[in-house]
Amino acid sequence: MNEIFNGLESFPESIKGLKTPCYVIDEKKLIHNAEVLASVISHTGCKILLAQKAFSNYDFYPLLSGYISGTEASGLFEARLGKEEMPSGEVHVFCAAYRDEFDELLKYADHIVFNSINQLKKFGAAAKQNGKSIGIRINPECSTQEGHEIYDPCAKGSRLGVTRTVWDRDMTPELLDMLDGIHFHTLCEQNSDALEITLRAVAEKFGDVLPKMKWLNMGGGHHITKEDYDVAKLESLIVYAKDKWGVEVYLEPGEAVAINAGYLMTRVLDIVENNGEKIAILDSSAACHMPDVIEMPYTPPLLDAVSDDTKQYRYRLGGPTCLSGDIIGDYSFDHELKDGDMLIFGDMAIYTTVKNNTFNGMPLPDIYKLAKDGSVVKITDFGYSDFKHRLGRD
Repeated sequence: MNEIFNGLESFPESIKGLKTPCYVIDEKKLIHNAEVLASVISHTGCKILLAQKAFSNYDFYPLLSGYISGTEASGLFEARLGKEEMPSGEVHVFCAAYRDEFDELLKYADHIVFNSINQLKKFGAAAKQNGKSIGIRINPECSTQEGHEIYDPCAKGSRLGVTRTVWDRDMTPELLDMLDGIHFHTLCEQNSDALEITLRAVAEKFGDVLPKMKWLNMGGGHHITKEDYDVAKLESLIVYAKDKWGVEVYLEPGEAVAINAGYLMTRVLDIVENNGEKIAILDSSAACHMPDVIEMPYTPPLLDAVSDDTKQYRYRLGGPTCLSGDIIGDYSFDHELKDGDMLIFGDMAIYTTVKNNTFNGMPLPDIYKLAKDGSVVKITDFGYSDFKHRLGRD
C-alpha cells in the first residue's frame, strides 16, 4: 500500500457512513510531519513557521504549536487567525502590496515583509514605530524549477521581490537602516539541492547586505517531510547561513506541515460511457473541492487504484459540475466501479480546504479529524447558508 495511505487499513468502520464528499485530516500524520520539522529546529536553532496559505485548519494549531515556531500569513485575515489560534507563536506577514487595513494588521503581526522598496517607504516607519521587525523580499533571479512558471517567483517578469538592479537604484541608507531582515521565496515542492543553488545566488547578489541583517527568511516550498527529502543537507545550509552572516534563520513551509495528512472521501454517483471509455461521475469536484488538480495540474493519489493502465478496469473520474474540464484523472482498478462506491483520494489536507469554492452551488465538504486513537470526529459542516451568504445577505 502506498505510504500516503498507510494506516487506512485500520480505518474505523464509521468512515463508511460519512456523508460525502468530506475531508478527513489525519492527526497521526500531522504529528509525524511536525516531529520532523521539530528535529530540524532542534538540530539547527532555526525557526519554522506554518504557511497558512496551504493549511489553515486552525483546530490543529494547538497541536502544531508544540512543535513549530508560529505562522506565516499572506494578509490581514491569515495574520489574525494565526495570532488568535496559535498565540504562543510568532506571526509573520508577507503581502505583494499592503492596503488601508495596514493599521489593523499591526495588531497581529510580529514580522512584516515588504515586496518593494516603495512599500517599505510607504509603511516601514509605521511598522517600526509599532515595534515590528521588518524585512524586504528579494528576487535572486535564480529559477530552479521547470514546467510550472505560474509557481516560479523568479520567472521573467515576476512581480515578487526586489532584484539587485532595482535595489541599487532605489534603496537609500535611511531605508536600509530600517530593515531587520531579508526574505526570499523561490521554491515549490523542491528538495534541498534547489535551496543550495538558490542560496548561492542569494550570496552572490546580496551577500554584502546580509551581514547587516538580524534574520534571513528562506521562505517556503521546501518538501522537508517528503520521504526522499535530504534533511541533512537542509540542516547544513541553515547552519552555513547562520555562521556566515550572523543571522537568525526562518523557514515557512506549508506543504511540509500537512503533506499526506488528509483524505477526500467521495462516492460514485453514476457511470457513463463515451466512445468506449467509461467515466465515473463522483459527488466531489476537481474544480470545487481540489482546485489544484486543475491549476497545477496533477493527478491525485487514489486508494486501491493507479493512474495508468496496469489494472484491469479503467475509468475517467469527473465531478458533477457543468464544467467540461471538471476531470480528476484517469485511473485503473482491480474491480468494476458501481453506484455508491466510496473512493478515497490522498494528500488532501493541503491547498484544498483553503481553496475550495461553491461554483455551481456545489456544497462544501464537511471536515473530520481522524484522531490518533482511531476515532473520527466532526470538526465542522457546511450547508446552503454557507453558499448563500458568500453572495449576499438576507
